[in-house]
Amino acid sequence: MTLNTSFLRNVFLYKCLFALTFWNHVSLSVEDELFTSVSNNFPQDDSNQKIKNLPLLYTNSHQSEANCDWVVIQNTTKSLSLSEITNDNVKKLIALLSNFRQGSRLQNLTLTNVSVNWNALMEVFQTVWHSSIEYFNTNNVTQLSDVESYDFDYSGTSMKALTMKKITITDMYFTQDDLYKIFADMNIADMTIADSEMIHMLCPSHESPFRYLNFLKNDLTDFLFQKCDNLLQLETLILQKNKFESLRKVSFMTSPMKSLKSLDMSNNLLRHDGAGVPCQWAESLTELDLSSNQLVDAVFECLPGNVKKLSLQNNQISNVRRGVAELKSLEELNLASNRLADLPGCSGFPSLQLLNVEMNSILTPSADFFQSCPRVRELQAGHNPFKCSCELQAFIRLERRSGGRLFGWPAAYVCEYPEGVRGTELKDFHLSLLACNTTLLLVTALLLTLVLVAAVAFLCIRLDVPWYVRMTWQWTQTKRRAWHSPAGERGAALQFHAFISYSERDSLWVKNELIPNLEKGEGCVQLCQHERNFIPGKSIVENIINCIEKSYRSIFVLSPNFVQSEWCHYELYFAHHKLFSENSNSLILILLEPIPPYLIPARYHKLKALMAKRTYVEWPKEKSKRALFWANLRAAISINLPKADENCSEETD
Repeated sequence: MTLNTSFLRNVFLYKCLFALTFWNHVSLSVEDELFTSVSNNFPQDDSNQKIKNLPLLYTNSHQSEANCDWVVIQNTTKSLSLSEITNDNVKKLIALLSNFRQGSRLQNLTLTNVSVNWNALMEVFQTVWHSSIEYFNTNNVTQLSDVESYDFDYSGTSMKALTMKKITITDMYFTQDDLYKIFADMNIADMTIADSEMIHMLCPSHESPFRYLNFLKNDLTDFLFQKCDNLLQLETLILQKNKFESLRKVSFMTSPMKSLKSLDMSNNLLRHDGAGVPCQWAESLTELDLSSNQLVDAVFECLPGNVKKLSLQNNQISNVRRGVAELKSLEELNLASNRLADLPGCSGFPSLQLLNVEMNSILTPSADFFQSCPRVRELQAGHNPFKCSCELQAFIRLERRSGGRLFGWPAAYVCEYPEGVRGTELKDFHLSLLACNTTLLLVTALLLTLVLVAAVAFLCIRLDVPWYVRMTWQWTQTKRRAWHSPAGERGAALQFHAFISYSERDSLWVKNELIPNLEKGEGCVQLCQHERNFIPGKSIVENIINCIEKSYRSIFVLSPNFVQSEWCHYELYFAHHKLFSENSNSLILILLEPIPPYLIPARYHKLKALMAKRTYVEWPKEKSKRALFWANLRAAISINLPKADENCSEETD
């Protein structure tokens, strides 16, 4: 009975094992069928659709029976993404990954939020290295134990790229070779270690297959890869957001990298003062990003000679000095957000095709830029504090001739100064040709000045202004000499009853009629005549002025001959000046002969005014009326002069 029971038990166990084996075989067959069906019905790049519709392909009996705690984020034919990997489930993860040997269809693996010990983490990497996975991504990994030496086997791998972000090493004291050597010697083409506070990376111990290295946002310094000769295949190196300080040391770092084409050193602390040992870059380097550093003008002394694309954005460059650097292959240059005051020339960049100088301090860009840079097909110069003035008009005209080579026109080109036009687009700013053409403005001003001078000269000549100026000067000089002469020489205030002004052609009438009738007979009038009363040695003008000032009245014998006499005009001018300066009524006009108005010259406008406003005495042709003429004339000049009375008394005796 016991034997039968034992026999029956064994038969039952064998049947169960057979059934389990058969079921597993059927399950794997169905899995293959699903793989084939999914591959035929869904495009490879439609990953979102795969996430929504594909069944859980890798949830076989191991996972369902073990009750694993990780979270499946993505599960497709070629991609698997898991989260929340811990020490509790890492062994099961390793067992799961060990199923995907080379030749399997799984190519992409992503692990997020991993918190495991060092050895467990290395076992995961080692398992991946010998699987069918080609692209391995980790994000937010925390290593919980001490870093220990691990003999990593790099052989027989399908891996192509490794990406690690936010890696935290809790062990503060470890041997660098135990950590960095494992990653430095990886036999893959692409490796990224980002945002992990990594302070160093060893040079590979043998020639490395690395073509792409990305150490974004770490704490790497100038000691990285110094004298490293085993990165001969490296083409792209990204060291953005680290703590590099010396541009010269960076150049030496790249020197052995014979295949390096692209280098990103942006957002570091790089400086270069231009002194010391010259820089030495990899000759193959064609793309260099040095933006957001602390570089100044001297940076152009330390640049790779074969660079084609160069970014110096957001530095402290104020001038691109000519003759310092000659970058014959440079095609794209980014100098945005610096301190440039003008557009740089292309003397050192003969192949330049694209230039970006946005957000600098350019007030008035040079208008001859495209002439000095004929190969430039695009200029980005917007968002500068443009000073809208005449100098900017040439740049505005440059845009019209450039054929659309100004990037961002017109929205990015706005006036900043002066305040009155702030916010005005350059295309709407206009000034007249006269306001902006200095030569034309000077010529116009000169012509206007000449016209004005000619007009003034014409008026002066027409109104005889020079003559009046000269007479005013003579009168002033005479007054000055009289003021500074001794008191005894100034003479009495009034010495004559009247000063006689007449033309020499009318002298016979004056001598035969006027003087005899006034100086003889009743009244005893004392007359001042130039022939007998001018003082020898003094100028004629000075004698005229003295006689007029020492006479109570001034008698002007008017005739056509009078208006033709220059000296009569002088005498009339000075007498008229006395009339207004002393507010006296001292002028007596005798019209000897009628004067037609057309005979009176233009400069005799005072005479015209006097004849129009003052009463004059006309010499009568009838002898019967002459007695009244002399009586009226005597009455007009009657005044008591002490000296004249004495002379009259002497003549009576």
